Amino acid sequence: MSATGIGARVKRVEDQRFITGKGHYVDDVNREGQTYAYFLRSPHAHARIKGINASQATAMDGVRVVLTGEDLAADGIGPLPCGWMIHSKDGSPMVTPGHPCLAQGKVRYVGDPVCVVIADSIELARDAAEQIDVDYEVLPAVVDVAKSQGSGIAVHEEAPRNTAYEWELGDKAAVEAAFAKAHHVTKIDLVNNRLIPNAMEPRAAVAEYDSGTGHTTVWTTSQNPHVARLVMSAFLNVSPEHKLRVIAPDVGGGFGSKIYVYPEETVSAWASKKVGKPVKWTADRTEAFLSDAHGRDHATHAELAMDERGRFLAMRVKTLANVGGYMSLFASSVPTYLYATLLSGQYDIPAIYAEVDAVYTTTTPVDAYRGAGRPEATFVVERLVEVAAREIGVDPATLRKRNFIRKFPHQTPVIMAYDIGDYHASLNKAMEVADYKGFGKRKRESARRGKLRGIGFSTYIEACGIAPSQAVGSLGAGVGLWESAEVRVNPVGTVEVLTGSHSHGQGHETTFAQLVADRLGIPFENVSIVHGDTDKVQFGMGTYGSRSGAVGMSAISTALDKVVAKGKKIAAHLLEAAEADIDFKDGNFTVKGTDKAIDWTSLALGAYVAHGFPPSEIEPGLKETSFYDPTNFTFPAGCHICEVELDPDTGVTEIVNWVAVDDFGTVINPMIVEGQVHGGIAQGVGQALLEGTRYDSDGQLLSGSFMDYTMPRADNLPSFTVDTTVTACPSNPLGMKGCGEAGAIAAPAAVVNAVTDALGHEDLAMPATPQAVWRAARKTAQRAAAE
Repeated sequence: MSATGIGARVKRVEDQRFITGKGHYVDDVNREGQTYAYFLRSPHAHARIKGINASQATAMDGVRVVLTGEDLAADGIGPLPCGWMIHSKDGSPMVTPGHPCLAQGKVRYVGDPVCVVIADSIELARDAAEQIDVDYEVLPAVVDVAKSQGSGIAVHEEAPRNTAYEWELGDKAAVEAAFAKAHHVTKIDLVNNRLIPNAMEPRAAVAEYDSGTGHTTVWTTSQNPHVARLVMSAFLNVSPEHKLRVIAPDVGGGFGSKIYVYPEETVSAWASKKVGKPVKWTADRTEAFLSDAHGRDHATHAELAMDERGRFLAMRVKTLANVGGYMSLFASSVPTYLYATLLSGQYDIPAIYAEVDAVYTTTTPVDAYRGAGRPEATFVVERLVEVAAREIGVDPATLRKRNFIRKFPHQTPVIMAYDIGDYHASLNKAMEVADYKGFGKRKRESARRGKLRGIGFSTYIEACGIAPSQAVGSLGAGVGLWESAEVRVNPVGTVEVLTGSHSHGQGHETTFAQLVADRLGIPFENVSIVHGDTDKVQFGMGTYGSRSGAVGMSAISTALDKVVAKGKKIAAHLLEAAEADIDFKDGNFTVKGTDKAIDWTSLALGAYVAHGFPPSEIEPGLKETSFYDPTNFTFPAGCHICEVELDPDTGVTEIVNWVAVDDFGTVINPMIVEGQVHGGIAQGVGQALLEGTRYDSDGQLLSGSFMDYTMPRADNLPSFTVDTTVTACPSNPLGMKGCGEAGAIAAPAAVVNAVTDALGHEDLAMPATPQAVWRAARKTAQRAAAE
């Protein structure tokens, strides 16, 4: 292994500009003569718009225009689409009413944009918005996913009982037969709490229309700029695709919330053409809380059937999934094919049946958030298994091992075919590192100090590397999710890699360059990574679902194969040898059995300046492209063990130990992988202990600021012990799996299993705040006193 190649702990090169303030974000973009957009948002969760009077606003000096949903419709700017079709049990397509970029006739959540002011300064735009009079007829709100279907309140008239679809997966008859013969059945009711993403950088857009060429350029905080361009051109009618350039520069975090095309960038692009000036919009934090797509929000009943030996026979799950006021871009897939297909977990469960109802409420739309369906599935499975172990009096590690999948490939009863894994290895290693055998002693020591100590497991699996076009197409995806790459070798031997993946914290400029340097045998610093600009990079599908390594880097790898293959042709010509006799290693092309050789730099120059290439065999230059479409998802898996100590007098939970042993296949840069795992765990701990989105009965967001929505801080987190086991993925050339979401997938179940173990009962929901834990601890004390 070289000092900068695959497997090396190379420091992130992009951090130099980030930590010195040299990053370039959308809000840093300023165009000559630009104007500013301010969106007037609904103060009501549900209301009819009876009229909008903007005369006072438009009369103000410096106000260019006030645009409404009627103006939008008049110009044919279409509604935001949902890109994944789901069919209900009866075969009918899901009900997805249009999502206008500015409200038309009705608002459906607090923060729904009603109109936009374009003015010469943001201060003026805000002041003008205060002069706009909107006449609302306020309607009843419905915010609780469990009550929406029976509320009698129609969020969309087209959706009876506020239901988008009633979907199912699995063999219902086989599951019922298994439950009928079960020795023991464990039943649980769970809520997977709603989360607000809160990326460090808020969403922003700058749009500039050039009347001379008819071109529009949009700078936006996007995880997939090519998809944004496609949606804005093909579905929203903002601009023809060949005259629309989308640039996503440095992006300060996304976590899924920046996958989608939102109203604001669409309206900004449209408004730029209307006013003939560049238009800039940057969200403030309040807008982010109200309008960024939220995550999770499931209510689930789950049951597990076991035989007399504790072997799993079947599982059945019924989930209500809140999609909010509108169906967002990927929202339909999250509680279906990204969730129910992982309900087998790491276990050999012969039969599974899942039902999912997606329901509309008068709340902010819900879509993919770090893990997207996989954290929800893991929480159901791992809470169910943990409770089952407690009910039948079996050690939770023993019950897991008894039911682990042992042979691969393994076809689950819910679509997924796991290609490879070793779940015993990660569990055994985690137990050893966590000193599981010594837990009883530590628990007794805590009790002597008046504290409650608990330990919780989460043996998770996820399907990531979201890509296989044939697979996702058969499941309803509107597009294939392959990835592209272009490798350009310059005459001096330096290399530019243009990738359709987008980096917003993952460290691509480092890891992608490590791969190239390793394969070509060139200095790491001679490789540059280009992404995020649709005018520079060929069409690509972006970054989400832990796909940048397994899919994006595989595309680079296959392009490098082509570069080396052409390099051998060129070397054969320059060295006057047969192509079959050329070897390539460590940056040198050599003729087998001779001392004839040419180094990488000389060959690169020769590719552009050498004479006499046979025209029918070798074109000048050295540049290759690849579109990589894998045959299967990748299946990272692992075991996280969380140990907590609770103070029953205050309800404060301290995480005293955390061990994570993950199988990510081939690891390019262990340091970056560890950072991804740390960040994911932090978000999962936030969900388990602190973060909870709250609406009142009128649909007002009560947790709409950092004063009310508790994000995890350093003192809420322990020092993590992170380790790996390795089974190389067989479905991509690098043997890679995904790592970016694992921590967020595993953590909530590990924490809640640990806290409920400490309490001695299951009566606790996320977030397990100090108040909730204090109340639960009082129940523990009351039960102890009663005994």
